[in-house]
Amino acid sequence: MDLNRIKSIYHKVRFASIIDGCKRAEYLRKHHLLDHIGNNCMFQSRNFPMDPQLVRLHDNVTISAKVTFCTHDAIRHVLYFYDKGNYVPHQGCIEIEDNVFIGLGSIIMPDVHIGANSIIAAGSLVLNDVPSGTIVGGVPAKKIGTFNELHKKRVQEGEKLGAMSYHELTNYTWEQFHNRIKNAK
Repeated sequence: MDLNRIKSIYHKVRFASIIDGCKRAEYLRKHHLLDHIGNNCMFQSRNFPMDPQLVRLHDNVTISAKVTFCTHDAIRHVLYFYDKGNYVPHQGCIEIEDNVFIGLGSIIMPDVHIGANSIIAAGSLVLNDVPSGTIVGGVPAKKIGTFNELHKKRVQEGEKLGAMSYHELTNYTWEQFHNRIKNAK
C-alpha cells in the first residue's frame, strides 16, 4: 500500500473520531483535506467526502449529520464490463458559498454550486445548482422558500420567546404542538 493511501485512511479514521463538528471542520482546514474550507464552519457529518479535493466550503457553512458529498460515480465499472471500453471516472466539483446550512441526511451530487444564504432541508437530494437566498428540499430538491423569509420568522420567534428559560420554552413547544393537533381534527 502506498504512503498516500495510508495517509488517506489515517485522516478518514481520525476525522470520524472527532466528536465536535466545529473541531472536525478545523481538522479538515488544518490538514488541507478539502480544496478549501472557510471560517466558522461546522461539519457534523462523519461521512468523509469522496474526492475531498473537489469540495470547497466558504465561510459560515454548517453540514449536519449524515450529509454525503458525492463527487463521482462508479458507472464506468458497469460500462467497462458491458463493452470493455476505456472509461474514466465521471467526477464534478461541489462548491458551497457563505452562510449555508445543509440539513440531516442530504446528498449533494457532482457539479453542484450552492449559493450564499441558502438552506438545504433535511433528506434532500441536490442535483442542480441552488441560487443564493433559496431554501430547497425534497427528492429531487426544489425551491420551498427563501432565506430572508426564514430569517425574518426566526427573528420574530426570538423576540417573542427569547426571554423564556429552557424549561418554559420546552413547555411552550409542547403546548403549541398539542394545539396544532387539536386544531387539525
